[in-house]
Amino acid sequence: MTSSDRGGRGGRPGEARLPEKHRGPVLLRRGQIQAGTADQRLLDSRGPSDWVHTDPWRVLRIQSEFVEGFGLLAELPRAVSIFGSARTPRDHPDYAAGRALGGALAAAGFAVITGGGPGVMEAVNRGASEAGGISVGLGIELPFEQRLNDWVDIGINFRYFFTRKMMFVKYAQAFVILPGGFGTLDELFEALTLVQTGKVTQFPVILHRSAYWTGLIDWFRATLVPEGKVAARDLDLLALTDDVDEAVKIVVESAEAADDAGPAKGGPAARGASAGGGGAGQAPPPDPLRDGT
Repeated sequence: MTSSDRGGRGGRPGEARLPEKHRGPVLLRRGQIQAGTADQRLLDSRGPSDWVHTDPWRVLRIQSEFVEGFGLLAELPRAVSIFGSARTPRDHPDYAAGRALGGALAAAGFAVITGGGPGVMEAVNRGASEAGGISVGLGIELPFEQRLNDWVDIGINFRYFFTRKMMFVKYAQAFVILPGGFGTLDELFEALTLVQTGKVTQFPVILHRSAYWTGLIDWFRATLVPEGKVAARDLDLLALTDDVDEAVKIVVESAEAADDAGPAKGGPAARGASAGGGGAGQAPPPDPLRDGT
């Protein structure tokens, strides 16, 4: 219905109103007015199908991914998200470390969450599954075909990286990062940012295989800290280890500290509502403006 159909309501005296159309709360004028109604387009099966690719429809699809993820993972026990390269071959020491880590975390009562792919992700899922633990894989739609590995017991595929990232953080008590490429580094820096800015608490970030990560840590110390881009204490957000048992010990001690703190200070109940996690005994979150976040 146009404004002229409603008698020009709201126009200036003696002045013709521009044609306009209301689509729910949306106002359309001039060349933006489209023929037909939303109901008509919905019921007309002969119409074009590109509406499924429009942004409003994507919002519903994004919402559905959150609903699916929350519904699938909400009843997980304590869990750890683990990252590493999809390109790691099965005869590589990192694969063996990932498999041992998955088994050790399962034995300690933790579910493991990976990206569900091959390489280190497969190794972790395999170790957890072999140990009788809960093995979770969160896949992602990629330009090239990649299926969830055979050791995933609970799996879900996402269209959007950001919904998948939420699941990695919301349902984990820690991140363990094995050697990997850009995707692994992306998860590492996102975790550090969330802990540094106080978005999550009681959330250790553990780097496994120190020889791989030492150059990066040295660059933090030699460049980022002197230039004031991060505070020196921010480096304490990272734990570096070559030992699977030590990594599991850090995770367990952090989870116990969170339990002792209770819901008000970042225990499991609070984390369930706000997607938390961080290392025990950490300093208060830095001021991003003061410390150059």
